[in-house]
Amino acid sequence: MGGACAGVGACAFVVDCADVADFAALEPATAADACVGDFGATALVVAHAAAHNAPASASASDANADAGAVERGARDDRIGGPGRVAGDPAEAATGVTPGALYVVATPLGNLRDLTVRAGEVLHAVDRIYAEDTRVTATLLAHIGVSARPAALHAHNERARVAEILAALAAGHSVALVSDAGTPAISDPGARLVRAAHEAGHRVIPVPGPSALAAAVSVAGLDAERFLFVGFLPGQAKARRGIVEAFGALAVALVFFEAPHRVRDTVAFLAGALDPSRTLVVAREITKRFEEIARVELGDADAWFGADANRERGEFVLIVDRPPAPVADAHAVPDDVDAWLRALLREVPPSTAARIAAAATGASRDALYARAIALKAAS
Repeated sequence: MGGACAGVGACAFVVDCADVADFAALEPATAADACVGDFGATALVVAHAAAHNAPASASASDANADAGAVERGARDDRIGGPGRVAGDPAEAATGVTPGALYVVATPLGNLRDLTVRAGEVLHAVDRIYAEDTRVTATLLAHIGVSARPAALHAHNERARVAEILAALAAGHSVALVSDAGTPAISDPGARLVRAAHEAGHRVIPVPGPSALAAAVSVAGLDAERFLFVGFLPGQAKARRGIVEAFGALAVALVFFEAPHRVRDTVAFLAGALDPSRTLVVAREITKRFEEIARVELGDADAWFGADANRERGEFVLIVDRPPAPVADAHAVPDDVDAWLRALLREVPPSTAARIAAAATGASRDALYARAIALKAAS
């Protein structure tokens, strides 16, 4: 990357879980050093313990003593892994594949979540494109990369594609990053990735942090499957259409949301879906004020209102599957179609189901599913 890592071929990361103390057990300054390391000729040994708070089983000096032997073992999990082109002399010199687009996941908040491979890639590529260059510059400085990233965001992605494709065609390696997490998941990048595929260039994922995966992993869902919705549109009609299309499915619904909209979104979901469904709020994942909370959807507005701080940060909202029906809950009165057809002429299916449920005592979920079927048939 234009001298970003002098002698980048000598930059080495060696991982040996048995020999290195967990980052969390180190003092802050030492942890930062262990995370950032020396990207010069000295190998960096990084621990990735199985348990986050596992006690140290050996000293860092012991690990460094073993680093040379491990490095000489020519591990195949360094840059590119199985995606590498065997015998490519250019890759041997730089550690990345010439003419390849690397889609690199970056930390959500805690910089120590950057993977070893991601750090290597960001040191080695010729160009880096970032959603917000200021955010990415902080990360790059943290790992010792001096090159300046170029901007690729929602407003200029279309214009940048031709430029990046030309760089790839010329044999330059390119990394794509977003502000936090994995690019192209409710973030810019999908257009570029699609264009790179269509132009015949290699697109190589460098997996790592993802707000979606992190939130689902700690949600404790009853649903066996989830559907990722992302950010709901701002227009009420479009928002309602999406929730009506997916709300009756026996899956968890996963949304991203910004702080200035989170209360409105939660109130909308409580009105459009069964308020007894569980809402999981994952706020500021991996950051200082991280919070994971589980409340009934109908109680969510009050939960947010109880503490103004709960509206701050970035959010993943997960609405768990509809509650399992009780006996005879699927039974729908014979005359309910007449109720629903009349209501559907005036109100959306979710409202029609709620009114019909109050009038007939039938299951709101069953009525909602029936309303969707009637609307589709009309």
